[in-house]
Amino acid sequence: MGAGAGSGRGQLFLRSLLFLLLAGPPAHHPARGQLRYAVPEELEHGAFVANLGEDLGLDVSTLSARRFRIVSRAGARQHLEVNLENGILFVNERIDREEVCEAGGTCLLHLQLLVESPLELYRVEVEVLDINDHAPTFPWQEYVLEVAESAVLGARFPLESAQDPDVGTNSVHTYRLSPNGFFSLEVQTRSDASKFAELVLERALDREQQRVHRVLLTAIDGGVPERSGTAHILVTVLDANDNVPAFDQPSYGVSLPEDAPAGTLVIQLNATDLDEGPNGEIEYSFSGHAPPRVRELFHVEPRSGQVLLKGRLDYERASLHELYVQAKDRGPSAVAVHCRVLVHLLDVNDNAPEVTLTSVSTPVLEDAPPGTVIAVISVQDRDSGDNGRVSCEVGPNVPFELRSSFRNYYTLVTTQALDREVVPEYNVSITARDMGSPALLTRSTLTIPVSDVNDNAPHFLQPSYSVYVMENNAPGASICSVSALDPDCQQNAYLSYSIAEGHIHGMPVGTYVSINSDSGHMYALRSLDYEQIRSFQIQVQAQDAGFPPLSANVTVHIFVLDQNDNAPVIVSPMPRNGSVATELVPRSARPGYLVGTVSAVDADAGLNSRLSYQLLQATDFTLFSVAPDTGELRTLRSFLEQDASRQQLVVQVRDGGQPALSATVSLLLSVVETMPQTLSDFSEFSLPPEVSSSSPLTLYLLVSLGSISFTFLLAILILTAIRCRGERRSRQGDSCSPPRCHCCPGSRPSSDGLKTSNLTAQPPAGTTAATCLDVPAGGPPGYCYKVCLGPESAQSDFMFLKPCTPPRNNEKDPGKRSRPEQHLQVSKEAKQPNTDWLPPSTQRPALKRY
Repeated sequence: MGAGAGSGRGQLFLRSLLFLLLAGPPAHHPARGQLRYAVPEELEHGAFVANLGEDLGLDVSTLSARRFRIVSRAGARQHLEVNLENGILFVNERIDREEVCEAGGTCLLHLQLLVESPLELYRVEVEVLDINDHAPTFPWQEYVLEVAESAVLGARFPLESAQDPDVGTNSVHTYRLSPNGFFSLEVQTRSDASKFAELVLERALDREQQRVHRVLLTAIDGGVPERSGTAHILVTVLDANDNVPAFDQPSYGVSLPEDAPAGTLVIQLNATDLDEGPNGEIEYSFSGHAPPRVRELFHVEPRSGQVLLKGRLDYERASLHELYVQAKDRGPSAVAVHCRVLVHLLDVNDNAPEVTLTSVSTPVLEDAPPGTVIAVISVQDRDSGDNGRVSCEVGPNVPFELRSSFRNYYTLVTTQALDREVVPEYNVSITARDMGSPALLTRSTLTIPVSDVNDNAPHFLQPSYSVYVMENNAPGASICSVSALDPDCQQNAYLSYSIAEGHIHGMPVGTYVSINSDSGHMYALRSLDYEQIRSFQIQVQAQDAGFPPLSANVTVHIFVLDQNDNAPVIVSPMPRNGSVATELVPRSARPGYLVGTVSAVDADAGLNSRLSYQLLQATDFTLFSVAPDTGELRTLRSFLEQDASRQQLVVQVRDGGQPALSATVSLLLSVVETMPQTLSDFSEFSLPPEVSSSSPLTLYLLVSLGSISFTFLLAILILTAIRCRGERRSRQGDSCSPPRCHCCPGSRPSSDGLKTSNLTAQPPAGTTAATCLDVPAGGPPGYCYKVCLGPESAQSDFMFLKPCTPPRNNEKDPGKRSRPEQHLQVSKEAKQPNTDWLPPSTQRPALKRY
């Protein structure tokens, strides 16, 4: 075993500490945005490497929040780690340089440091420095070297080389041979700076004196402290085999593509031996210190000297293989000679690029500005030269692009504004292609979901809603449903409905309708009455749950439909004091005589308010009829002597609703010989408040009637003034002047009815004086009429009335008892009260409103 093999793990720390003291603090070399440190191998867990937070200029307090971390490939060992509390890079697990870097040379650990918010990428190289933790070792602990006794002085015998996994000064530095009287040692250096020893014969051998010589070979490295390994060499003295084989050249070089199949001839070696027979037969083999990897990949044919490919080559693992082949004859005391074969591998584009998503920031907000970093992508190709040069690109028609930050590192960024409502998710195809021939490529798909932002206000399915509700609806019944859509998603698309504040006929809109905030169903909170409110509108708002919330409004027009819930109301005739309505009919009435008009109103509308009249009961159906549309009560024939003087009728008024509603009125008609000047029950009526208030023409009728009355009174006053002035001029010789005009004492009232128009008074011929008459009016008891006529107004249509003595029932011809000097012609036909003035049924409620 080596002299230093007994040193334990306790000395490892001392050696590392000594190395750090000699080398100084770890150096960092920023070059194009990257740092480089050096750390010895075999440090314990937690050993300090560097203060990354300070070197990178990062705020240590934000490292944890920004997810500061080392990005490593999947399955790779994490030798180093970062303390997020202080930003110190420390050893996470023991680093064995010989295990991490098999090929020797400079051993680098490439670290990719990633920090988010904002996303930043740093590259750090950590060089693992070799320490002398391995002692040189020989393939065998004891070697047998056969030397012919005829060997000349100065003959050289190559010895097996010792192997040391360390590099540089820590590898094999020299060899030493134990003191003896026959051999010395010379140390040779190969082209790769490795050392090997040759045993030199210093004194002639004599097999008969000493057949075996034992020496100790020691290999020593250059580390501090140095380590060593030993091997025992047993030199056997043989009888003379004077000639040794010889190769054509001591070193060979050959190039071989890495994809060469097994069995490929690598090189044909040739060695010659001048001896004959068995002493001249040569056998080829690997030398004793050929590494196991070489023995796995190559095979030497013992008899032919062909070196054949045995295993699979990999340029990326080792681009050069060094083979040591020996040739030895089969004679006694055969001496082996060695040659070196350097196999240079030619790189073949046999490795497709590898795409690694180092960091992905998904999902991405749809309002992210152009240039937002979505992912950090690393590409790697294990090939070399053009075969290892990689270009990376994204697929077409996506709002993303790749930007190169470091060699073989790309950042995927947005190129334009995103809209989740148009494209909620992107499948971005990333293609990595090398420059080899033929080119190899790798495609990787990155799914990038777009996160929603509340950038869309709700919108209703209709610009406005029209709702028709039948009156007398049940409170709480659903009347309609409104619906709105929001193209956003999740809470940004969750809608709540509400009714905007307002008033309907002075009442808050919330007392009329309500709405379900989740479904948009609207409900009537009260029973609607078409006669009170026929339509109204409300504003419904739909608001999402985003931040800030967005909303939209829509107008809902609610129309109340009429229902036949109001029966007709008789407004004329109206009974007096709760009794039956009475009316006088002259016996002399002809067929078609208008007795009166039955008037009714209905608070409903449309067909529900279309009224029809019919005679339901009558003392004699052949005597009267009722117009179905107007309600006019007329005689069908003349009265006969046998007809009863009292006729009782029942008139029914029916509306057009379904089912129809009706009202009746009872009439008592008295057949009289003469008609008194009294108002009938047909003209004395007043509308109920609930009926009269429903006509919209009340105000217009009131103003019209007031204007007509005022105009009529004004005209009478003007005409009266004109008449008085005319009478003063014609008063000469008159026996009665207007100021002194009075009712003549000797006048007798007339029992005939006085015609209300075309009244004619004729004075005696040649008389120019004014005429004063007392004319019985034929009206009700207690009234008489005084007529004062001037000579120029004999054809006047105006009368001035004043109370006079009523006529007697037993006076048969009162009209003949006027003064003999006056001739008064009066029509005996007394006109009935005119009922045609009654307004249509739709306007009657306004007549008696005020």
